[in-house]
Amino acid sequence: MTSLLFGLSLASLLSVTSLVIILIRVSPLTAPTQAIPAFFLSLFLSISTAGALLFLLLWKWLPTHNWDSGRVMSVALREGVFLALVVVILVIFHLLELFTWWIALLIFAIFGLIELALDQ
Repeated sequence: MTSLLFGLSLASLLSVTSLVIILIRVSPLTAPTQAIPAFFLSLFLSISTAGALLFLLLWKWLPTHNWDSGRVMSVALREGVFLALVVVILVIFHLLELFTWWIALLIFAIFGLIELALDQ
């Protein structure tokens, strides 16, 4: 468990660093052909790893199930990936000027229902 946690922490640190470097050094507005895919990839990786760490902390702090450490880690990783997908979809909708508050609620509801279905 500690090696997985260390690897996830290291991946989170590296992905957040790459996101900051892309935002500071390579502006997605000035070089969109190279920067936009790199921005979305680093955004996805940073949110999924940081979200997985936060969900892992939440599942350890609020133990509602009798799961072992591997099950808690897999659920936290899945929820981190779902959170990253939601954020990337919302950013894409914002770039395409399709973003409204009720679309955001629907996207969150869809991924919340998928998570509830996978939890059964």
